[in-house]
Amino acid sequence: MSESALLPTVEDALALGLTRAEYELVCEKQGSPPNQVELAMYSLLWSEHCAYKHSKKLLRTLPTEGPHVVMGPGENAGAVDVGGGLVCAFKVESHNHPSAVEPFQGAATGVGGILRDIFAIGARPIAVLDSLRFGEPQGTATRARYLLDGAVRGIGHYGNSIGVPTVGGEVYFEGPYEQSCLVNAMALGLCERARLVRSAAAGVGNVVVLFGASTGRDGIGGASVLASAEHGEGDEDRRPTVQVGDPFEEKKLLEYSLELLERGLLVSLQDLGAAGLTSSAAEMAAKGEVGLDLDVSRVPLREPGLEPFEIMVSESQERMLCVVAPADVPAVLALCAKWEVGGTAIGTVTDTRRLRVFDSERLVGDMPVRALVDDCPLYDLRPTRPAAPLYAPPAATLAADASPRETLLALLRSPNLASRRPLFEQYDAVVQSRTVRRPEQADAAVLRLPDGSALAVSIDCNGRRVAADPYTGTVEAALECAANLACVGAEPLGTTNNLNFGNPEKPHIAWQLTESVRGLGDACRALAAPIVGGNVSLYNEGPAGPIYPTPVVGMVGRLPDAARAGRLGFARAGDAIALLGPFAPSLAASELAKLRGEPLPDGLPEIDLEAVLVVQAAVRDAVRAGTLSSAHDLAEGGLAVALAECCLAGELGAKIALPTTTATVAQLFGEGPGGFVVSGPGETLAELAGRAPLQMLGTVEGDALTIATDTGTLSATLAELADAHGALAELFP
Repeated sequence: MSESALLPTVEDALALGLTRAEYELVCEKQGSPPNQVELAMYSLLWSEHCAYKHSKKLLRTLPTEGPHVVMGPGENAGAVDVGGGLVCAFKVESHNHPSAVEPFQGAATGVGGILRDIFAIGARPIAVLDSLRFGEPQGTATRARYLLDGAVRGIGHYGNSIGVPTVGGEVYFEGPYEQSCLVNAMALGLCERARLVRSAAAGVGNVVVLFGASTGRDGIGGASVLASAEHGEGDEDRRPTVQVGDPFEEKKLLEYSLELLERGLLVSLQDLGAAGLTSSAAEMAAKGEVGLDLDVSRVPLREPGLEPFEIMVSESQERMLCVVAPADVPAVLALCAKWEVGGTAIGTVTDTRRLRVFDSERLVGDMPVRALVDDCPLYDLRPTRPAAPLYAPPAATLAADASPRETLLALLRSPNLASRRPLFEQYDAVVQSRTVRRPEQADAAVLRLPDGSALAVSIDCNGRRVAADPYTGTVEAALECAANLACVGAEPLGTTNNLNFGNPEKPHIAWQLTESVRGLGDACRALAAPIVGGNVSLYNEGPAGPIYPTPVVGMVGRLPDAARAGRLGFARAGDAIALLGPFAPSLAASELAKLRGEPLPDGLPEIDLEAVLVVQAAVRDAVRAGTLSSAHDLAEGGLAVALAECCLAGELGAKIALPTTTATVAQLFGEGPGGFVVSGPGETLAELAGRAPLQMLGTVEGDALTIATDTGTLSATLAELADAHGALAELFP
């Protein structure tokens, strides 16, 4: 047994988040009660954030293999083959709970953490996207504005400073996120396939080197503690647990790591994220089926007097851990001086299968690696469909008898549909000179590859629709990402996800989670876009209740010619406009239903998945062939809003004629998957009728959107549409 002072008690274990049964299991695995260092390490590695103890069994049901997958779940990031000897590494992760406590640093360090996941496998980060959720911003509510302002500034600060473009994302405002905001960050990187590196420690006698920033008390417990319990009163007192980021330090860390890989000096590489040195060391040892001896007295400290357990659990940012051969240590440390990065040998690889922690000559912790990483108990959920609604209806902001024109302008003005320009203009979207399509130019971001082809990436989820129907709403989220890729001509290669839910120990939340994962698996199998990695964020709820279930989906695709990447805006006066696809709009859980103050329905219409995939392929092929002038999928707000967005993006009007049988409120503003507004030469559009249902709508012309029906005309000038669509600038000037 390791040397220790007074041993912690079961009450100490409970205070650290372990249950009584878990503490007893720790004692069994250890062969005796754990000391302070050991208990601290177990409490973090067995936390929900690190162990996924309520979701791991579900995650095993997801598809993870496919023809393009090079690296799947289990590493710092997943990777898919994009041709030319290159792979694209990508992943999405959350920093929800830290951002709710301190939004600027919470969001900034979320970006820093996801970037480290990318270069930890040897890829150079090339893009960031974000997925954000906040409470309602109108009226006297100021928390949403405060959180959004801080999060956007944090994302922009980190991404802009490190020189990685933020090329896309999404933001929704809903009441259930008032106390539990969501800040999910996704990153992509490029790497030569032959230079991919894994995190498994290997080679008995090899040296463990810690490099990057020094270690401090900031972030002790950080994400691993904050993300493993519900929000409650006094969260403001937890600010010291939020990590503080330095993007300039991370830039040096990035370049140093990639040069180590280029020179072939690394056996393995791992970033220090949640649970800090504890998690990175234990996971490296577990994957390599080896042991590690670490000496915390060698760890460079930002402040004196840190206890061994504090050093092991600190989540100070911009740090990495690597394993190198003894003969390469001098070269590794010499490169530290070149990049002005701190680097220290702190341990060795052993054959003991134990993680031993020393403070100089004193043994302060000794744990079986398997017990730390693999033996955390996994819990079976007890899903029960709720018998009563979980969410109160929103406050009505639009009369049920509003005219179609009033309805269109109200939708464009609503926070969930208004232009995000005031937000994304705070981000540099073109640094690195790869960006082909920026926000509001196309439904997906497009990034040029060296051979002239391109990557496309989209991130999406409508939590309100998932709340109405966890299975179908999640299928829709995956289909929406694939539709966005189709609109720029890209075929899906792989998927990442961030499952944001409430407390899984409650049966109704367990039901939401179970149904959502089932939907995600079915959709990804149908799309041939397997899951290559992701994240789970649970316990997102406070005294007022849980968030909407929000399974954020990020999808990466490839298109053969960057020059032919599609646009959403109408491009040529005189082009024909058509509605393509098996679009069956419904007002259930729509944005219009929200404006009217309607409660969530108990379910969504079924999806003809095969028909939706057929029309996505038709759009993708037409964009690649260069026969369409524009393509835009129908999402929130339905057909009328999609037409308005096409007009605004292209600065061209449209004249639309709909028959009486079509021009119902549901047909104008209803939502559902499978519909696309496309424009181009009339004969080209007519040819698409052989592949999917097609309805000719009108032509691109003038400086207004006019939708004529047998019962009346909806008309608004481009200036009126733009004024309504710019409403977010009034809320967040």
